[in-house]
Amino acid sequence: MIDDAIATEVLMECEALLEQEGSVEERLQRLMQLLHDRLPHFHWVGIYWLRGNELVLGPYVGPPTEHVRIPVGRGVCGTAVAERMNQIVYDVRERENYLACNLETRSEIVVLIRHPQTGKIIGQIDVDGTEVGAFDITDEALLEAIGERIARLVCASPPAPQGS
Repeated sequence: MIDDAIATEVLMECEALLEQEGSVEERLQRLMQLLHDRLPHFHWVGIYWLRGNELVLGPYVGPPTEHVRIPVGRGVCGTAVAERMNQIVYDVRERENYLACNLETRSEIVVLIRHPQTGKIIGQIDVDGTEVGAFDITDEALLEAIGERIARLVCASPPAPQGS
């Protein structure tokens, strides 16, 4: 749960950070660190990119996870893509298809990142919390705004050169 004033501050900091020098990957890694540092209930925060029928882990901050690839439809992250809807899980222990990344996790929020022109899902922001009910619509609203900015950054950047 995020106070409006804090959400506004964090969003402004995110915008400034995304305009800094560095590769897209470096800026997104710094963004994940900012969210982790500024929002104490964000125990683990990361981005998964949609690649075909699989989510692939991108930049993140928090304990290591073995879930570097998640099939669409599996776990909270895969369900978000399959249902094309953000997910707010009050208590992960009550979710049948939950993929445990960390034994301390009690709640989770997944917010989809959509292409700014087509609306197609290109990825998601995934956040774990150690408290039951750590997330609500205020978190979702902030993460949606951040996701829009991530999408604009990623979709505006030219693709990385392919090896020969």
